Amino acid sequence: MEQQLLAAFLEEVRPIAQKAGTAILQVAAEDIDVTEKSDGSPLSRADIASHRAIQAGLDKLEPRFPILSEEGDLDNLDEQDWGIYWCVDPLDGTKEFIKGLTDYTVNIALVKNDKPILGVIDIPAIGVTYWAAEGLGAWKCETNTPPERIAASKCSEPASAVVSRSHLDAKTEQFLARLGITNIVPHGSSLKICAVADGTADIYPRFGPTCLWDTAAGAAIAIEAGCAIVDLAGDDLMYDPGRNIKHAGFVVSPVGLELPIGRE
Repeated sequence: MEQQLLAAFLEEVRPIAQKAGTAILQVAAEDIDVTEKSDGSPLSRADIASHRAIQAGLDKLEPRFPILSEEGDLDNLDEQDWGIYWCVDPLDGTKEFIKGLTDYTVNIALVKNDKPILGVIDIPAIGVTYWAAEGLGAWKCETNTPPERIAASKCSEPASAVVSRSHLDAKTEQFLARLGITNIVPHGSSLKICAVADGTADIYPRFGPTCLWDTAAGAAIAIEAGCAIVDLAGDDLMYDPGRNIKHAGFVVSPVGLELPIGRE
């Protein structure tokens, strides 16, 4: 896809993500109204409000591209053409949102040939947006400040890590111990990928399953910032909903960093 078109999409997708973030904040100021999905995960009124705002925006921007959303229709995925599509998590970090924390995000990605080529992550509670597109770099913007280009750290050995606040397990702890990392910060949502992308942290390992919408936008941003995001065999993450909507695990780190994965 031409960079000029990707740049044009970015200019439209960023305000869509921010509008969805505003919808989430409006719910937060009222009644969150939490229910439970069939898999036991929480679903709030904010998830639905954000999903509707994003769907309306993306349908208007480019109605030819299907939308894979956590809160959308997930039946019969193998019957859809996923050559190019939007991959959306309307509210990543619902558990954090319900608890009144700030580390939840809106994730929107454009995926082509199983690879995220554009990503926008909005953090409504603190007014920060990350974005990137293939060949256009990765960027971060705080409210009322100019955008700044971000890049992964240049470390030869990782000294700091971000981990999941809700899903930290023994395997992750053992992995970080093998690397000698003691500076570990827990976060919710795709903020963890953003932390590696902007050099705040050196590595983010995840040894549990995630869905495509959890990482697609972050992957686009991380890759443009100079990161690798690989599965537990050391291969690039792929994004084909017709094949599988889940990854078994992954690691985000600066390109070239040697990791103890894929060799066991």
